[in-house]
Amino acid sequence: MGKKKKTRNKVKYSKLVVFLSLFLFGIMIARVIYLATAEEIEGVNIQKLASKRTTRTETLKAKRGTIYSKDNEALALNVASYKLIAYLDPKRTERKDNPQHVVDKEKTAEALAPILGMEKDEILKYLSKENVYQTEFGSKGKNLTELDKKKIEDLELPGLDFIESYKRYYPKGQFLSYTIGYAKNNEDEDTIEGEMGIEKYYDKLLKGKDGYVTYQKDLKGYKIADTKEMREEAIEGKDIYLTVDSNIQFFIEQALNNAKKDYGFEWFTMVVADAKTGAILGLSQSPSFDPNLRNMENYLDLTVASAYEPGSTMKTFTYMAAMENGVYNGEETYKSGTYETSDGTVIGDWNRNGWGVISYDRGYALSSNVGVINIISRHMNSAMLRQYFRKLGFGTKTRIALPNEVAGSLNFKYETEIYNAGFGQGITTTPLQNIQALSPLTNDGMLLKPYIVDKIVNPSTNEVVMTGKKDEIERVASSATVQKMISLMDDTVNGIGNTGSGYRIDSHELIGKTGTAQIASEKGGGYLSGKSDIISSFSGIYPKSDPQIIIYASVKRPKEGSQKPISNAVKEVVLNTGKYLGTEKENSKADLEEYELPNFINKSVDKVKTNLNSKGMKYVILGNGNKVIKQFPKNKTKVTNKDTIYIVTNDSNYKIPNVVGLSSKEAESVLKLLNVKVKLDGSGYVINQSIAPDTVITDGMEITLALNKKFES
Repeated sequence: MGKKKKTRNKVKYSKLVVFLSLFLFGIMIARVIYLATAEEIEGVNIQKLASKRTTRTETLKAKRGTIYSKDNEALALNVASYKLIAYLDPKRTERKDNPQHVVDKEKTAEALAPILGMEKDEILKYLSKENVYQTEFGSKGKNLTELDKKKIEDLELPGLDFIESYKRYYPKGQFLSYTIGYAKNNEDEDTIEGEMGIEKYYDKLLKGKDGYVTYQKDLKGYKIADTKEMREEAIEGKDIYLTVDSNIQFFIEQALNNAKKDYGFEWFTMVVADAKTGAILGLSQSPSFDPNLRNMENYLDLTVASAYEPGSTMKTFTYMAAMENGVYNGEETYKSGTYETSDGTVIGDWNRNGWGVISYDRGYALSSNVGVINIISRHMNSAMLRQYFRKLGFGTKTRIALPNEVAGSLNFKYETEIYNAGFGQGITTTPLQNIQALSPLTNDGMLLKPYIVDKIVNPSTNEVVMTGKKDEIERVASSATVQKMISLMDDTVNGIGNTGSGYRIDSHELIGKTGTAQIASEKGGGYLSGKSDIISSFSGIYPKSDPQIIIYASVKRPKEGSQKPISNAVKEVVLNTGKYLGTEKENSKADLEEYELPNFINKSVDKVKTNLNSKGMKYVILGNGNKVIKQFPKNKTKVTNKDTIYIVTNDSNYKIPNVVGLSSKEAESVLKLLNVKVKLDGSGYVINQSIAPDTVITDGMEITLALNKKFES
């Protein structure tokens, strides 16, 4: 009986073991099935995890497009940039005779300090980090140039390496800086983003689209041979060509720099446009900034992003409004001096005594506020004035391809406000709006939209994807109005004793209108009364016989209220541009004065300038020294007041001068004074130079001068 009981127990135990085994095996099978089919296990996506462990995706970076001037000079482009890293983990070194980590931290820190511009102790802090595989060196270790990289590589110190990336570079520094703007690497330094100017406005077009490549990798991270990969190529950013002419832009910036050096002001801005098309040929403001350094004092592009009271340049458009409404009679007279409004406000001319009883035509040339008031009070109303101003584009954006453009304001309602608006006070405009409003006077009454992009190009295919062109908005003035205004602007500048006489040039081909606006007080309303508390403006056309350019300039708070900064700058730009475009008329022989050039060698620069100024001679000072070491032409050469004298000073740093317009012989002689090699392309006069003016001269520099006979007399 005992044996049978034991046998039954064994059978029961065996069955239990088999049952438990089958149960556990079933659970394991179910778990395997679950693991094989489930997308997530405990909140983790298994398929993605497996993919990450066996595949790698790398970004294929798109190259940011380049910004060019109309004459193909690169203004914004990508350059290689490097970030320094140091490997600190000794495990990285497999052989002692070939160290792959930083071995001597003291020596490494001491060698890197002068290259990175850091203190040795600061570098040691980075190199002394514990339990890290590698380290970086803060902002000083980023954005290193190719030259910096080579200096560090030449140290032959173990454990140092570089991560290559790209940054935006502006080869011409301050040149056209507010228009180009700038782009910079984002916080992760992964992409470059436009933050100002064209770089911001066309950021999406310029940056292109990144691609990617996904492939299978082995345990060491290398691609497994003969395996498939998924690839989407990067799409390069588009190249943008501006309408800006580098030579005319240089003329503007040079004129503003000269004004800043010789006078003083809070800011100065100037715009030059093609009179026939509305294309912007050049625009600048001072103070400026270098986009590489981003050392700006002001973040606003004054040409579009800051509206201010224009002053008497608006009288042109008030007169046009009267003509287009059929109420203007230039021979009608009024009493100048002062005008009292119905509420007792007295508004006066800049000459409070006036000029007696004069005509409206004469009032324009003398910039009479009272003349404008009489035209409005006798023949117009606020609706007529506002409607015509809006027709010209004031109070609305021009929609030019620049960011942060403002519309300005035309807020006038009451009697005094209406009169003030007629001569440019109490309303605000931008320089680009004024350029647009002047365009009917050079296009037989047709208003043109200003534009600044000449074309946009796909660099991969050279396909032009967009072309800038003349854009006619609407006809806003009759031929009779245009001809009358041209005559009035001519008299203002070239007539005797008129307000624009300071802008007269020998050819009498520059015409325009001056403006002086008081600066509004920020406290308590009204206007400031200080001598310098003004904005002086000039709107002009050149040459009157066949207009090629429209020019608008403004200067805020010129020192002592002087008009010299703006009049000298405008004339300098007009004369240089006229010579460059071949529109400048030669002086008659009767206007020429002959002068035998003395020997200026070893003389002080100040005395030489005084001598030349007394003779009315034009000259260019090369270098910032205080003594003259070379001159062109040589002493005893017969020169006239039409010639330019070049003076080389005892300086070690010289810059390429502007030689456009000079004969090949003159240009070659001047450049050889500075030890610059010259290559001539063609014959005649210089129409372009391969190295931009104001470029620092280096040893062995060679410049190619494009020549043409168009400048010959």
